[in-house]
Amino acid sequence: MKIAVASDDQKTIAGHFGRTRGFMIYTVEGDQIVDQNYRLNDFTGHSRGAHHEAGHHHGHGAGGFTDRHAPVLQALSDCQVVCARGMGRMIYEDLARTGIEVFVVNELFTDEAVRKYISNALADHLEKSCEHD
Repeated sequence: MKIAVASDDQKTIAGHFGRTRGFMIYTVEGDQIVDQNYRLNDFTGHSRGAHHEAGHHHGHGAGGFTDRHAPVLQALSDCQVVCARGMGRMIYEDLARTGIEVFVVNELFTDEAVRKYISNALADHLEKSCEHD
C-alpha cells in the first residue's frame, strides 16, 4: 500500500494539501515502511496557478469529481491513503470518492503520521478542512 503525505520539506506535514511543494510517498508492507520517495507537486490547482474567485464554480466531470481536481486525483491514484494538516472540503470529498482514505491530521512529522496509520491510531480531523472548493 502507498501513503501520500503532503510535505514542503520531506519531513514535516504541510498545512495545506493544495499548496504543498510535494508529497512524501511511503510504501508500506504489513507494519513496515519499505520505501519512501518525494513526488513534486505540479498537479494541484494551486501549484498550476489556479485561484479561487468569488462566484466562480467548477463543473463536475465523470464520476462527479470536480474537473480541476482530475490532475491530482490521477497523480495520487496509486496511493490508498492521503494525509495533510489541512485541505479544502471538495478535494477531501473527491479523494474519498475515489476510494482513498483521507486524513486531516494534527501530527507534525510525515513519518509519525504514517506510523500512527500503520498502528491504526491516526485520527482524521475533518473539522480542520477549509470550506473553499
